[in-house]
Amino acid sequence: MTVPPAPSPSDVRLAARGLCAGYGGVPVVRDLDLEVRAGEVVVLLGPNGAGKTTTLLALGGEATVTAGTVELLGRPARGRLDHRVRQGLAFVPEERGIFRQLSVVENLRIGRGTLGAALELAPELVEIRRRRAGLLSGGEQQILALARAIAARPRVLLADELSLGLAPRVVGRMLTAVRRAADGGAAVLLVEQHAHQVLAIADRGYVLKGGRIALSAPAAELRDRIDEVEGAYLAT
Repeated sequence: MTVPPAPSPSDVRLAARGLCAGYGGVPVVRDLDLEVRAGEVVVLLGPNGAGKTTTLLALGGEATVTAGTVELLGRPARGRLDHRVRQGLAFVPEERGIFRQLSVVENLRIGRGTLGAALELAPELVEIRRRRAGLLSGGEQQILALARAIAARPRVLLADELSLGLAPRVVGRMLTAVRRAADGGAAVLLVEQHAHQVLAIADRGYVLKGGRIALSAPAAELRDRIDEVEGAYLAT
């Protein structure tokens, strides 16, 4: 198997070193090592229950780290998510993280980017910009959350299941927006069940199984071996 090139220390925006994390003292992720460099999209794959969401929550400061470290922008990450957001991290959780009582425009203005940049990323929000976010479809809420995050031009972007509730055409456009964010210098870590789609825009991938990294390879290699990868690692 081809081993991905070692990242230059100056390029690593987000890293986990021997990370163990879980809930109520019960470990879900164990001895996890990963790195995400500026300018790349890294995908975290695995079956349900593998620890993918827990990994993102731990990296974002929202799950308890019981051992190991998280490094953000070359330094030990401290504080919860709001503190890390102020340092340049953006997090789009699976539950979308919107303010349901506020309008689309009000949600976008809460973000750290401009309203114009967010609506340019997601033009379908223009006609519904005055609508209360809680009345949007699940897919529209996901678009709203992602547009708000990318418009802020984050240095690090974490996103959990972007395709959830979205039509295939919209998924493609959202993934293209993620790719462009990375091309602009962001370090992106995605959790995604649709391996084929996300590997088309990713640079590297990690496969989690049972809370541990079972496989690490360039995205091109994972695409070439997708049947093997799905059969050996992604089946629940």
